[in-house]
Amino acid sequence: MKALILDIKRDEWDTTTGMTFADVDEPKLDESNNSDDGGRVLIKPIYTGFCGSDKGIWFRHSFDDMIFDSLENEGQSYRICGHELLGEVVATGSYAASHYGYRPGDIVSAESHIFCGLCHQCKIGEEHVCANHLIIGISADGCFAETVKLPAKELWRTDTDLIRPEVAAIQEPLGNAVHACSKIDLRGKTAAIFGCGTIGLFAVLVARAMGATTIIGIDPNPKHLELAGRLGVDQALKVIVGSTGKDSVAPDPEIVNQIHKTCLGDGVDVAFEMSGSNQALNTAIASTRAGGDVILFGVSSGDYRFPDFEQIIMYGKSLHGIVGRKVFQTWYIVNNLLTSKGHDLQDKIWEVILNKGEGTVFPFHQFDRQPFEQAIKNNPKTILKY
Repeated sequence: MKALILDIKRDEWDTTTGMTFADVDEPKLDESNNSDDGGRVLIKPIYTGFCGSDKGIWFRHSFDDMIFDSLENEGQSYRICGHELLGEVVATGSYAASHYGYRPGDIVSAESHIFCGLCHQCKIGEEHVCANHLIIGISADGCFAETVKLPAKELWRTDTDLIRPEVAAIQEPLGNAVHACSKIDLRGKTAAIFGCGTIGLFAVLVARAMGATTIIGIDPNPKHLELAGRLGVDQALKVIVGSTGKDSVAPDPEIVNQIHKTCLGDGVDVAFEMSGSNQALNTAIASTRAGGDVILFGVSSGDYRFPDFEQIIMYGKSLHGIVGRKVFQTWYIVNNLLTSKGHDLQDKIWEVILNKGEGTVFPFHQFDRQPFEQAIKNNPKTILKY
């Protein structure tokens, strides 16, 4: 079968980019030789989303150790990438059919974190921070392929009569924003979103749907801010990179002042740090009112510095780390938001974030690296159609 794979050696990571469109072995269900296959299903993708994580792999920014360590453990030379999925079940293991009720023809999406079900976190209902989790398309083979084999416990039935399929394929990343926005009751709250990339843009829509009254978008990229404006932010603030000095991590005083001015002089109730920038985090903290909350979703490796750590303690500000989605609590909220008639969240995802499919939807079987690479550089979300 055809698949989009990472097929390089560890020592080639820093000298290459992209993924390879290649012929690979098609997965099979074989319960007689692998009892785990009883709880698995085979799925033919309909649409798959290209994630920020996939972009990190494409440009060699992230996940190298996770990919290569897992390949070594499996004795495999390549990784099939991709984890944002809408697909049709074509075959089921016996347990997947009897226990989960999956049948050929079912339309499903998938949780990307494969949880073990046995660790402390899993046993207390916190599967999203499973101690032994694998990530589809990173530490386990993914969905950029003609067929993908996944555990039935990871799947989420999806009604494409209620959710258009292109949007249904990206329920997983939308779930990141839903999880972040669900951490604090946003009803009647003011919010600032630092970083209006894909998840930040989703967060604009979700925060509004969850009751935020004033939403401020902050980003150095004018295109990101233009999209945030089309999605309904009340104020868009452009960061001037380097305005506080080279390599400074101190809060940006201009951004802080503007946010305080907008929010009764006190700062926002909730700040979302979605960029992974040390300076953005410190600006978010300084922009949050006393007793407010800072939601941390942006990822960056290495050390962070807090020029005024005392401010967090003495002003009672709370920092919350967010990863993935709560399984499957977040998925229920995603489904309800997408199918609710009380707002236009689904329409805006299609019309603004996906640009009605213009320049954002690419045929999988005619994969062409150059235009696809331009698309993932220029658009917040890109999708493959099978």
